[in-house]
Amino acid sequence: MNRRTLMTMATIPAAAAAAMGLMGFRARANPYYAGPPSDHFDGVRFFNPGGPNTKGLKELIRWRLGDGKEDWPAAFPSPFRDKPPARVEGAGLRVALIGHASFLIQTAGLNILADPVWSERCSPVSFAGPRRVNAPGVAFDDLPPIDVVIVTHNHYDHLDVETLKRLSARFSPRIVTPLGNDAVMRDAGVVADYATLDWGQNVPVGNGVVLHAEQALHWSARGVLDRLKALWAAFVIEGPAGAVYHIGDTGFGDGAHFARVREKHGPPRLAVLPIGAYEPRWFMRDQHMNPDDAVRALLACGAEHAVGHHWGTFKLTDEGIERPPAALAEALALHGVAPERFRALRPGEVWETAAA
Repeated sequence: MNRRTLMTMATIPAAAAAAMGLMGFRARANPYYAGPPSDHFDGVRFFNPGGPNTKGLKELIRWRLGDGKEDWPAAFPSPFRDKPPARVEGAGLRVALIGHASFLIQTAGLNILADPVWSERCSPVSFAGPRRVNAPGVAFDDLPPIDVVIVTHNHYDHLDVETLKRLSARFSPRIVTPLGNDAVMRDAGVVADYATLDWGQNVPVGNGVVLHAEQALHWSARGVLDRLKALWAAFVIEGPAGAVYHIGDTGFGDGAHFARVREKHGPPRLAVLPIGAYEPRWFMRDQHMNPDDAVRALLACGAEHAVGHHWGTFKLTDEGIERPPAALAEALALHGVAPERFRALRPGEVWETAAA
């Protein structure tokens, strides 16, 4: 271990102590949301009922200083490029992966973007942090008019204020997000018509389409002092095409939250499930699914089809860039699920179905 590493390790506890002191000073403050306690909100912070919740600084240091990290290529271009239609009417459904967790969902004459990120990095700064290794699968200038934007939670790979500002300036979409995330966006200068939802709440967005916020096992933070101060959620997009179950991030847990979606909404027409950012497993399992978890989630929610995302664009964790689709193929075979039922998409790739 070299001197620089030792110095870094020595300074981490001091920095953490200072941060914890500030957190203690603001322990009762929530800059984003004020509301009554619930089974997932203690009056200051949100949490996953019954656990698990987030790992601490000790575990984070253990991961970052550990072995097992696989290198990524500097570029991993997608063979696909999509130029979407202006609208998909009625019960038709067209879903295009922009990249990472960003999707364009077209149905019932509405254009819905989920977790849109067109920025070069998913980071609080433009000069450092995870950098994309492929271009967005849909060029920003090729977007059709955007009616609604869904933001599942406030991590930088899902809530990108620069992209949201661009969308707001060009399209003035409605933004639907879990509790507290609207304050993050407002504070960053994103001007929009916001709808904020708790788990179990819903909002109609037009043309017979209703967005439902449902439980996910995850967490939130934009910095040191705002950990767990805004809610995270999955969304069910209910419309003439059937239900689209979109998850930005979640752990599998006991699988009960997937089964509840099936009980409440029926088997989704399509489940949009994360399959990447899962190693090392001891650190990530509580917040990110691996491909085997994702296949079990598909079976638990009963979706007719699924598409996999959250892989191959931003390097966030230890697994190699092509591990997720390879592991997905193995998991599908293990669980006896036909490969065409669950596809791992690349940026610009499209899943679509005509009206039933």
